Amino acid sequence: MRRTETIIIGGGQAGIAMSRCLADRSIDHVVLERGRVAQRWRTERWDSLRLLTPNWQSRLPGWRYQGPDPDGYMAMPEIISYLDGYARSFGAPVQPNTTVRMVQRTGDGFRVTTDRGRWTAPSVVVATGACHRPYVPAMAARLGPDLLQLVPSQYRNPEQLPTGGVLVVGASASGVQIADELHSSGRPVTLAVGRHTRMPRRYRGRDILWHLDQMGLLDESSEDVFDLAASRRQPSLQLVGRSDFRSLDLAALQASGVRLVGRATEAHDARIFLADDLRSSLAAADARLGKLLRRIDGFLATRECRSRGAPATPEAVSAENAPTELDLRRAGIRTIVWATGYQCSYPWLRVPVLDPSGGLIHDRGITPEPGLYAVGLPFLRRRKSTYIDGVGDDARELSAELASFLHGVVRAAA
Repeated sequence: MRRTETIIIGGGQAGIAMSRCLADRSIDHVVLERGRVAQRWRTERWDSLRLLTPNWQSRLPGWRYQGPDPDGYMAMPEIISYLDGYARSFGAPVQPNTTVRMVQRTGDGFRVTTDRGRWTAPSVVVATGACHRPYVPAMAARLGPDLLQLVPSQYRNPEQLPTGGVLVVGASASGVQIADELHSSGRPVTLAVGRHTRMPRRYRGRDILWHLDQMGLLDESSEDVFDLAASRRQPSLQLVGRSDFRSLDLAALQASGVRLVGRATEAHDARIFLADDLRSSLAAADARLGKLLRRIDGFLATRECRSRGAPATPEAVSAENAPTELDLRRAGIRTIVWATGYQCSYPWLRVPVLDPSGGLIHDRGITPEPGLYAVGLPFLRRRKSTYIDGVGDDARELSAELASFLHGVVRAAA
């Protein structure tokens, strides 16, 4: 059985950022990773996916983008290379191909059992992110076996799907991007729209995330928001990383020929039943977007920020003739992509820190169990906590908390 001061579970951007922060504090630790560094980027993303954040925003402790295209968006091989290089830059103590089977409390800390042996440590950091298990509604099981059903982590490219139309359920970042790619490949696409966050790629001559960064909106603390639980449930931004900086929202999809329908509510055999809520969903998203753009306009008006262009009104999206039921066979739809989000899952965590839904109970990354921490979860400490640009700030602060905890452990043992 091997012993160290801290065990980090997960070798993605959150785990490697925490490793760098612990290394800077000379805290002995290990990173246990079930595959390789950036495993989910390697195996659970579609071929054409690019980061939603511009390259200049890929900032990590002691590491940032140094390439020739700071305003571009990294493709999957670039992201993997970027995180690989980061881990190598300080010799991150990653144990690859090591699957964690169980984490238990012991008298003096934690015992972590893996498929390659056991570790013990007074502290553990859960850095496995929030995209553990794709959420697929129960109605999916009531559809006929002739329909191909898959989730975004299984989707790679249009060629893997059978001929015919596609229903994409979910209009957040993954849903709109997959719908756009499938439609561009020549397939008829229907997009079932629920609650979503509409966002232009660029506004007044700048990337929309430049505005949010300058205004400090992405740095808003979990202590600053009125309803933290609701903020953590916010859908991902309808954005796409493209060299032409084209916005990808429902207006653009509808103009290209994608059919928009309301939220999917039930299914049976080849029939999907839809809520009559497309109009209200569109109106709510537009209201939130309008409020944000007015806030940006006010910010630019009162500060000396370089910007170009006048305020603009986003294109309208039509909710006319949206059906409340689809006969998939009659419509020629042979594939359903459930872009309906993810759920956290910790079957290996045998410590009483999970809520009834299986989520991790924590306060800004500090769990009720002394010595157990988390990083990389939505709105952990700030609005950007799940971004590459956000995990580093969280890791710096949590590493200070962890160092203080370990100091107390040493003092108690003396």
